[in-house]
Amino acid sequence: MATSKEYMSFILEQLSNLEEISSRSMMGEYIIYYKGKIAAYVCDNRLLVKPVEAAKKYIPDGIFEPPYKGAKDMLLVERVDSAEYLTGLFKAVYEELPAPKKKKQK
Repeated sequence: MATSKEYMSFILEQLSNLEEISSRSMMGEYIIYYKGKIAAYVCDNRLLVKPVEAAKKYIPDGIFEPPYKGAKDMLLVERVDSAEYLTGLFKAVYEELPAPKKKKQK
């Protein structure tokens, strides 16, 4: 099941108070970038953030699930109805997110 455009629009609206939020569609699912770093995936109408230490502290009872079959587990965000909660989460995890990988020159 792919993520609906309505669900993705809802998530982006919840994060609209953050600067430098962007997303990219990949085979019916989405990657969310915060200040150029991959912060979360939206797969099967679920928001999953990178399981960095700050995310684990922010969601202490969080559930770990893979975004898609064969992927590494990420932290499921269940409180998507609170824009304040989501923006706080993204701000908390930003420093621990890995820097984007440099693309190889051809």
